[in-house]
Amino acid sequence: MLHTSRLEAMRRYFSSGITLTYDFRAEQLKKLRAAIVAHEQELFDALYSDLKKSPEESWVTELGMVLAELNVMRRKLKKWMKPERVRTNLLNMPSTSYVYKDPWGVVLIIGPWNYPFQLLINPLLGAIAAGNCVVLKPSEFAPATSAVMKKIIEKTFPPEYILYTEGNGATVIPAMMQNFHFDHVFYTGSTEVGRLIYKMAAEKLVPVTLELGGKSPCIVEDDANIKVAAKRIAVTKFSNAGQMCVAPDYLLVQESRAEELIKELRLAVEKFYGEQPAESYNYGKIINLKQYDRLLGYLNDGKIAFGGKHDRGKLFIEPTLITEVSLNSPVMQDEIFGPVLPVITFKTVDEARGVIALNPNPLALYVFTSSKKKEKDWLHNMAFGGGCVNNTSWHLTNHNLPFGGRGFSGTGQYHGKYSFETFSHKKPVMKTPTWFDPAIKYPPFKGKLKLFKHFVR
Repeated sequence: MLHTSRLEAMRRYFSSGITLTYDFRAEQLKKLRAAIVAHEQELFDALYSDLKKSPEESWVTELGMVLAELNVMRRKLKKWMKPERVRTNLLNMPSTSYVYKDPWGVVLIIGPWNYPFQLLINPLLGAIAAGNCVVLKPSEFAPATSAVMKKIIEKTFPPEYILYTEGNGATVIPAMMQNFHFDHVFYTGSTEVGRLIYKMAAEKLVPVTLELGGKSPCIVEDDANIKVAAKRIAVTKFSNAGQMCVAPDYLLVQESRAEELIKELRLAVEKFYGEQPAESYNYGKIINLKQYDRLLGYLNDGKIAFGGKHDRGKLFIEPTLITEVSLNSPVMQDEIFGPVLPVITFKTVDEARGVIALNPNPLALYVFTSSKKKEKDWLHNMAFGGGCVNNTSWHLTNHNLPFGGRGFSGTGQYHGKYSFETFSHKKPVMKTPTWFDPAIKYPPFKGKLKLFKHFVR
């Protein structure tokens, strides 16, 4: 169990002011980059051990993504740190107004198991860039990756600056949050646990960022390019064996194109993973038996259109499509988070929207269409965290876009500059000269209403 004295040491370290300078922050990012590169092969090996990820998949979705964001932060940090001058309203002229970016202080970052490196270290980049001290809590369900990250962090940073703490999240996290006042909590994981984190933070009025999940729909209109849609759906839905928060959770396809889409999805899966996905270099495994057993139950919630093979000993479930699915079944109530993809057909847009409304505010929404009007209608009339047109999931790899959910799928955003802003308090400051001091601003106010109406508008 993490002793509170170690957290208090972090508070003293932050209060010393050492993390506030540009030079300090830039140096920490440089050191972290060097450490990641030095441990690249160890991370590849660990990610294969935990999730059977190939080096190529690990690079694109884990290491490479982190290093790309880190490089952007190193280039842009000095600019981001500068106070931002903003306009001053007529009432306060000739004052000047600025927004300063202050670090929150000592922050807690809690990572998940599905992308154990990227989803813990990416938020860390923003926290370092913004000048915070950080407690990192990795998932205990990806132990090999956690061990390498521990080595990286403890070799690179003193524990009073970046503290890496392991253990059972169900006990470690409440103990920390109850016994120490963090200045911000950043959590990535399930909505169920996110609700508990939110409640604990609220008791101490601690601001939070919650990156959760939900049922992200993928809509395929009758004018979509089906062959391209099938490849782009399959490549992200079955990446990491479907254990991705922004993977398409279910398909909503125009009834007239459903048969063709299923055929093309089968062809895409066979091309990507071969006839024996269990032996494929490119196909991962389920993280543990608990998740395997949960996912296996979903195969009974519909008719298997293709796939369905499984092996408990290998934690393997084949990429699987199911049809004839009841909207009341568990597979359409829960976030699937695995390689099972329900196909729901619709005839009218209202019918499709009704399905989405059963699980509102999804983390992502995807639509395949060649019609600008249909594209506009879907984007303007649906509430969701982020999404793609004629693509799935890849929006999260663009550091120029904010990433985050809304409602049950999360609160707050990060990536690139948005990570820096998430871990910063925007502090407004107005500077007023003394050479101009009009009497209108002071009592008595009688007779000044007309002037007030002129200036306050």
